[in-house]
Parts: sequence; structure tokens; C-alpha cells
Amino acid sequence: MVLTHTVIRERLDKITRNIRKIREEKNFSQEYMATRLHISQNTYSKLELGYTALTVERLIQIAAILEISIIDLLMPDK
Repeated sequence: MVLTHTVIRERLDKITRNIRKIREEKNFSQEYMATRLHISQNTYSKLELGYTALTVERLIQIAAILEISIIDLLMPDK
């Protein structure tokens, strides 16, 4: 199956919305996440908004901070 740019963008948007939802459920601020990731709050905000690409390393770090599996981040509908 060939993934179009649109499909990829939609999947990435789901992942970043899921990260935000879980972060908010845990009452973690963007500042808290940014501090734990050793980045600025502005940079973290760009990750959640999809303006900055998420790397596998960053996804692993975010999952660890949120205390969930990376699969739960990548597959929010399951």
C-alpha cells in the first residue's frame, strides 16, 4: 500500500492529538514536558502542533514521561 502525503499527515495529526490528550489527562503542562525533554516550551508546542517532526527517539522519550507504551501513542484508536 502506498501512503500519500495526506494520509501520512492525518496519521501524524492523530498521534500528536493523542500525545496532547494524554498529557492533559495527566495534568502535565507543556512546560513540564519540555523540561523533561530538555527543550523549550515553544519547541515542545511545535511538536504537539505537528510543525516539528517527531523522531522515534522523541516518541520513546514522550512515552516514557507519560508512562505509556509507544504503541499507545502510535495507535490511539486501538
